[in-house]
Amino acid sequence: MANKRKPNEKIEHYDFTRRPMKPSAFWMWIARAFAIRPRLKGRPVTVQKIGMEGIKPPYLLFVTHASMLDFPAMYTAVAPHDANNVVAIDAMRDVGDWLMRRLGCICKRKFVRDLSLIRNMRYCAENYGTIVCLYPEARYTLDGTTGFLPDSLGKMCKLMNVPAVVLRLYGTFISAPQWNKDEQHLPLRCELECVATAEEVRALPADELNRRVHAAMQRDDYAYQRKYAIELKNPKRADGLHNILYQCPHCGREFEMYSEGARLWCAACGKAWQMSTLSELKAEQGETEFAHIPDWVAWERENVRREVREGSYRFEADVTVHTLPNAKRFYDQGMGRLVQTCEGTYLSCTAYGERRELSWSAAELESVHIEYDYPYRKDKYKDNIFGDCIDISTHDDSYWLHPVHLRDRLTKISLATEEIYLYAREKRRQHTEK
Repeated sequence: MANKRKPNEKIEHYDFTRRPMKPSAFWMWIARAFAIRPRLKGRPVTVQKIGMEGIKPPYLLFVTHASMLDFPAMYTAVAPHDANNVVAIDAMRDVGDWLMRRLGCICKRKFVRDLSLIRNMRYCAENYGTIVCLYPEARYTLDGTTGFLPDSLGKMCKLMNVPAVVLRLYGTFISAPQWNKDEQHLPLRCELECVATAEEVRALPADELNRRVHAAMQRDDYAYQRKYAIELKNPKRADGLHNILYQCPHCGREFEMYSEGARLWCAACGKAWQMSTLSELKAEQGETEFAHIPDWVAWERENVRREVREGSYRFEADVTVHTLPNAKRFYDQGMGRLVQTCEGTYLSCTAYGERRELSWSAAELESVHIEYDYPYRKDKYKDNIFGDCIDISTHDDSYWLHPVHLRDRLTKISLATEEIYLYAREKRRQHTEK
C-alpha cells in the first residue's frame, strides 16, 4: 500500500549489507509444493542440459528474464538444488522480506552498482555452497529478445571464482508478455548451459568470460514459438501490443498506435495489422513492414538512436512520485517533474517533506525498469494503483514515476536511456584513445 509519510515518522531504508540466509529446506519445500509446482501446472516443461557434466553447486547462474514464470522455471531447471536468488526490492516487498530471505533471496535495487551485492553473492557460494542466481537484464524483456546486458558480467565471474552457467528460458515471454497481462498456459523450455568451468573462470580474461555469457544469453521467444509451432489462441493476444510498438512504420507518427483483440492500428493514418496465432503481423492492406515483432522494436530503437546522436531527443513530463525505501511499502510523494535529455535524466520532486533535485548522468544510468499497468492485481492493491511506471533508483531509495498526461511513452524512454548510455560510453572511449 502507498502511504503518505506521517509527521516525525522515521523512514527505514533497506540494509543491503545484511548477510543473506541459506535457503531453508522447510520453506523451500513449502514454496515448491504450494507455489512453484502449482504455477507450472498445465505448462509442459522441457529441461536440456548443455556441457553440465560434472557441474555441481556452487556455481553462478545467469538467467534470461521475461516474466514471473522465470522463477518457477529456474527452480525446476536446477532441481533438486536450491539457489540464493538475487531479487529486486519491489519483489521482496510484494512477497514479504521475511519469507523471501528464508528462501535465500538476496535483495538489490535495479541498475544500481552495489558492492554489497557481490560480497553477499560470494558469501553464499563460499559458505553455503549454493547456486547463486541472478537476472542480468534486470527487467523483463520488452519483445522476447535479449535486453541490455552490462559489460561487467565477466568481472563478476572472476570475483565469484565458481563455474559460470547460463539458463535460457523459452516460452515464459510468449505465455505472459509484460504488455499483455492475460497469461496463457504454453510449453516452456529451459536450456541450462555451462559457459565456463571453474578452471576456465580462473584462466580466461574477464572480457572473454563476458563475451561467452553475452553470447549464451541471446534468445528470441517469437522465433522459438514459430520453430515449435506453438499457437497462441487467445483472442486478445494483441491487447497492449501498442505499448511496445508505439511508432507507426507507415506514417512515422509516435504514440498514435492502438491495439485490441488480435488487431493493431495507427489512429493517425489508419493502417492496421492482424496478429496471427504464431505472433506474426500482417497488414490488413498494403505492405507488411514488419512481420516479426522484434524487428519493429529494433526499427524504433534505430530511430531513437538517431535522435540521441543528433542531440534532438528530449522527454519532459509531470509525474506522480512514489518511493520505496525499504521492502515494506511505497510512500506517496505527490507530483514531480521528470526530464530526460541526451545529457542525462533529472527528477525534481518532494520526498519525505524535503525538496529533491536528483540527476543521473548519461554515463551513469545504464537502463531503467519500466512496468506497464502496475500493479496488475487491482483487487490486491486497491490503494496502490500507479499505472504505467518508470522505476529509477539511488543507493538508498527507488522512485516509481507515473507520467500523468502522456500515454505509451515508457518503451521509448527505456530505449532512449540505453542509447544515451551507450553513446556516452562510446564518446568516453574515443576520448580516452586520443
